[in-house]
Amino acid sequence: MLAKVASLGQWLPKRWLYSGICVLTVATITVGQPQVSQAAEWWQLLIQGAQIVQLSNMSDAQEVALGEQTNQSLLGQVKISHNQALTNYVNQIGQRLARNSARPNIKYTFQVVEDDNINAFATMGGFVYVNTGLMKAADNEAQLAGVIGHEIGHITGRHSLQHIKQAAIAQGASSLLGVDQDKLVQIGVQVALTLPNSRQDEYDADRRGLTTMIQSGYAPSAMPEFMKKLIRGTSAPEFLSSHPAVTERVSNLQKMIPAAYRSRTDGLNTSTYKQSLRSFF
Repeated sequence: MLAKVASLGQWLPKRWLYSGICVLTVATITVGQPQVSQAAEWWQLLIQGAQIVQLSNMSDAQEVALGEQTNQSLLGQVKISHNQALTNYVNQIGQRLARNSARPNIKYTFQVVEDDNINAFATMGGFVYVNTGLMKAADNEAQLAGVIGHEIGHITGRHSLQHIKQAAIAQGASSLLGVDQDKLVQIGVQVALTLPNSRQDEYDADRRGLTTMIQSGYAPSAMPEFMKKLIRGTSAPEFLSSHPAVTERVSNLQKMIPAAYRSRTDGLNTSTYKQSLRSFF
């Protein structure tokens, strides 16, 4: 039987080959075991395997479409700023970073949330949200760019999509006939607003964000400096309190900055940044 499976692999795509092996395995194991409960258990495992294949093979276009649907749902739960000058400023920074990210070919949308809490978040497909509270807490544009770069890092690492995939399978949100889009959108909103990223994803987003900052010309030192400033306060802001140990992240970021870029100053002018904010608020 294995020889036949190997010959099939010469002309079948790998994902169908894996599905075929899964079917053969389930059929082999369940033969001679008439118990309905056991058969149901193996059928459920087969369905879950199909779900993983479907969600794991989501194209960029499908991811962006899911992000757009999730964004529409998020608009009913957060207050997006209609200050066009403010939005343009954040978009200018974001697009500069996105062009130098690991996924420059997808469309990025940067939006400002009118909320005094110090927070920023992202969802799949290129959607990034920055609270006005975070903008006011930053000392300079490079610090703001560091946060936006980190959120872009979640997108380039496809962290939200992976998180949604795991939650969707656990909640039975997809089937052999296709993905339940409405359920996935609901999970996407949960991931964006309430479910923390894993420790590994946060470190990966830090690394990706720092690299993007450097490639975009910003002073990379601003990224760990802003983190240090925030944890010196009375309490860590929401977007840091649910993340891994900030002191360790700061140390890792400082070590990752190449010596040649440690003296870079682009984006560190505090007076220019504060003047810009006064014109917005």
